[in-house]
Amino acid sequence: MIFTIDQTDKKARACTIKTAHSTIQTPVFMPVGTVGAVKALDAIDLNTLLKPEIILGNTYHLYLRPGDKIIKNQGGLHNFTKFNKSFLTDSGGFQAFSLSDNVKIDENGILFRSHIDGSKHKFTPQSVLDIQYNLNSDIMMILDDLVALPATKERLSNSIKRTTKWAKESIEYHRAQQLKGIGLKQNIFAIIQGGTDLEFRKISANELTELDFDGFAIGGLSVGEANNQMYDTVEFTTPLMPKDKPRYLMGVGTPEDLIENIYRGVDMFDCVMPTRNARNGTLFTTFGKINIKAAKYKEDSNPLDSNCNCYTCQNYSRAYLNHLYRAKELTYFRLATIHNLHYYLNLMKQAREAILQERFEEFRKEFYAKREA
Repeated sequence: MIFTIDQTDKKARACTIKTAHSTIQTPVFMPVGTVGAVKALDAIDLNTLLKPEIILGNTYHLYLRPGDKIIKNQGGLHNFTKFNKSFLTDSGGFQAFSLSDNVKIDENGILFRSHIDGSKHKFTPQSVLDIQYNLNSDIMMILDDLVALPATKERLSNSIKRTTKWAKESIEYHRAQQLKGIGLKQNIFAIIQGGTDLEFRKISANELTELDFDGFAIGGLSVGEANNQMYDTVEFTTPLMPKDKPRYLMGVGTPEDLIENIYRGVDMFDCVMPTRNARNGTLFTTFGKINIKAAKYKEDSNPLDSNCNCYTCQNYSRAYLNHLYRAKELTYFRLATIHNLHYYLNLMKQAREAILQERFEEFRKEFYAKREA
């Protein structure tokens, strides 16, 4: 990975990340392709209409189905999916924790049952990397001990201790595997934990940043805490992260969340919100969200967003999208998903341009003013 900072505007950063498969300009939003596909879209939609430089895949789901060894035998995620840009894969720890009824966490890893057939599996710091070597993702997230909020100080303390222990095991294993010729073009990110407790965040950040990771993430947020708590935690944590490496805020969030956390120094984001909301009838526009199910759109010949140049807005009306949704037509999911993801990706491009021009504060004010108009 080659990482460069192109411009800063107070805490906001415009950076470039070069991996083996693409050049990523930040701030960047990564569409979520949980099982190797962004829901309702294929690689042609991604490569020709949306053109993201990186998407996210899920280690837990791909390990269980179709299996990481099958994907390796099919040429890794890039050949298997035909998306030829970068992939980031998470460790799968969150899914093992959240989707299994019987989860046991010990010092060695996470024991869980498959949500598909109930079979038992164990993720360790080493095994989740082995899975990701098979997937051949460009950025691999290590196993961490995440905490549901609110949490006791004892639980947070145990979490950051275990996360640091696993991080040390992960980086040692990864560097040893690279000496064997494995994962030479793959990068590895650590995950800072600590909930909304600033002292624990400081301890976790300081311990992890002493290790030789390619980038660092802020995990364990957007899990039920108030927005201002999230923003305060990010604002406190980003200065503790290396300036010369990517900063990734996991699982966040709304367009407002992205703008606010770019303002606080974050480079990378992912969230299921644009794709999930599209399927449920909520579409993002320059002027806020609209619910396409509403009867007032039945005869509305306008595009979803008059300021949007996505494929959907260039070709179809609100009335047509309203009809497709009400008719439960599968075409709706594709067109709505294209629009929402285009909105998110374009918002990141606009934010980057504002940072390059050192006018991000003005851009941020304009973003909110359009929503209040």
